[in-house]
Amino acid sequence: MPPRRLRSALSAVLIILSCLLTPFGALAAWAAYGLADTGRYVTAMAPLATDPAVREAVVDTVGDGLLRAVDRQLGVHPTRGSVRPFVHDAVRSFTQTRAFRLAWDTGNRITHDAVLHALRAADERAVTVDLAPVTAQVKRQLTHDHVPLAARIPVEHTAVAVLPAGRLTTLRKGFHVLEVAGFWLPVASVAFAVGGIALAVRRRRAVAATALGTALGGALLVLALALGRGLTLADLPADVSHPAAGAVYDALTGTLRTTGWLLLGLGLAVALTAWLTRYPRPPRPARRRRASPAPAPAAAPAPTRARA
Repeated sequence: MPPRRLRSALSAVLIILSCLLTPFGALAAWAAYGLADTGRYVTAMAPLATDPAVREAVVDTVGDGLLRAVDRQLGVHPTRGSVRPFVHDAVRSFTQTRAFRLAWDTGNRITHDAVLHALRAADERAVTVDLAPVTAQVKRQLTHDHVPLAARIPVEHTAVAVLPAGRLTTLRKGFHVLEVAGFWLPVASVAFAVGGIALAVRRRRAVAATALGTALGGALLVLALALGRGLTLADLPADVSHPAAGAVYDALTGTLRTTGWLLLGLGLAVALTAWLTRYPRPPRPARRRRASPAPAPAAAPAPTRARA
């Protein structure tokens, strides 16, 4: 194979590998540096404290949990139907306060820290969190609103399971792979793109191909997120609020979705620029200067006659 054709083949292989690794590199980097960072996770989840669907899900979950605790501890089943609206209204009022937003951020931070500790440590116990502080705040709000039996609601330190022990081993291995891939996949993608363009015989065409492949990878990433949202909501149990789950999914994947759109837009822009500048402008022909007439040759002096 001639060197020219060999360079073209190697360039095409490197560019294809770069385009294939682009969406996977973005996904791995998002998981390793977005989801695995407690501060970024809490920041992404913080706006959900004001989302109406999430608030209603919290009202149903916390309100029903308080009623179950009262039924179990006090045995007041006949009054549950009449008390339930008051309890839910009180919890709904609590979700509109600053205390709820603080409790929301604190609960997310505690849960995320517990999950990260379990994924990075060798502990095989199930991941649990204690939501007693949130229950105590709701109890104080109910008591302030003079809800019957609110002062007698028990504040129990109940361990709420977040991750079962049986899935920790598999999740821990996957998390370690993501931590490694989150750095090396983007680096490999960029290195393959640079190498493919450098080896290309026609570099402008290689730049356009790389840009179009990057745009295609961004489009596939956005499409995968949309399909993943639909599949995630379809697999949820019937008693889980789908609007609230959709809001959580959108909040968690917002950065990744933005990355996909940026890859799509940047790739199309670079490809369009390369296409518009593919033909160099021909040089302008030089203007011909009018040749000045050549000076007439000087006449030879007439010979002088010698005087006698």
